[in-house]
Amino acid sequence: MRLAEDRATRTLLLLILLGIANHSVLGGSRVIVSLDALSMGASPFTVGVLMSLYALLPMLLSVAAGRVSDRIGTRWPMRVGSALIAVGAILPVAFPGFPALFASAPLVGLGFMAFQLAAQTAAGEFGGLARRARNFTLLSIGFSVSGFLGPLVAGFAIDHFGFRAAFALFALVPVIPMVVLANRRFELPARTPTGGDGHHGGVLALLRHRTLRKVFAVNALLSMAWDLHSIFVPIYGERIGLSASEIGVVLSSFAAATFVVRFSMGKIARRLTEHQVLTGSLLLAGAVFVVYPLSTNVLGLLALSFTLGLGLGSSQPMVLSLLHAHAPPGRVGEAAGVRLSLVNMMSVGVPLALGAVGASIGIGPVFWSVGTCLMTCGFVTRRSGRL
Repeated sequence: MRLAEDRATRTLLLLILLGIANHSVLGGSRVIVSLDALSMGASPFTVGVLMSLYALLPMLLSVAAGRVSDRIGTRWPMRVGSALIAVGAILPVAFPGFPALFASAPLVGLGFMAFQLAAQTAAGEFGGLARRARNFTLLSIGFSVSGFLGPLVAGFAIDHFGFRAAFALFALVPVIPMVVLANRRFELPARTPTGGDGHHGGVLALLRHRTLRKVFAVNALLSMAWDLHSIFVPIYGERIGLSASEIGVVLSSFAAATFVVRFSMGKIARRLTEHQVLTGSLLLAGAVFVVYPLSTNVLGLLALSFTLGLGLGSSQPMVLSLLHAHAPPGRVGEAAGVRLSLVNMMSVGVPLALGAVGASIGIGPVFWSVGTCLMTCGFVTRRSGRL
């Protein structure tokens, strides 16, 4: 029994390392694509379009991808996802210019979606219910590490070697997960039998579930805040004269904060409920966005980015734990797919809308309006008492 638990722990840790590799490419690609586009004269609206493309295909295909993971297991979705990330990252090296950027973004986004859904489904199965919260916390910590490394490495690679070399560097990273996942000695949990038609009622049945519906809504709002930060910090940083390395450091401070707060999630979970954590995330994120445009130096942006990371970083483990706890048997991957589809729906629409607003009236009103929305929703959620 002890040997099986140790083997499961080692496999989970290796899975987390593979997630770090692929997620670092997603984070680094966002920075490289946005700054490369800006260097070629792109407007904030064009950058918003590019960033929304990372979420377009995941928005359309997340539910189907979740069902695939439920039915055939997680290995093949992770292998295919890693390959798509590599192809998306190498395209701008082979074909410099805007067309390659517009092709790269959706491929990287689709590939990471396929990998992420399968990895989250697998992580929920290691050790059963007793270890589920711990598994998701460890997985989230891994994504915090990659969220720190990706933008940081991307910024320094751009400044020292140029955009093409930065793309090429990140294109090599997904090869590691592809090789590991091809090895059958890397054992993943078997899929959970559905006991019949595991998808009875379709997506609407999941959306009618009271707790799941609230979790989906709160997570979509928090994801909007996350995307706004990653999209507009490069634009805002360039406007106030920051270098690519400084912009990368600001984005990485956000990821460092998510690591800190997720490392402390065990203590936080013992003191606060999921509802309290998610409400606090909404309120803190809203307050940071209201203040963000008032800072015009790198130190101020570092502090605000770190504070925002503390708020948003605490939310994902709670959301994933709630989804696995309340999803119908055999539909965990599908529920995660619905969540990701709604998140990416926001990620497609919000950059387009806010990019247009930012191009016409400036970045400040964008931050202020989103901050006000988040704080309002936080107060409403607080008054509701529970999810």
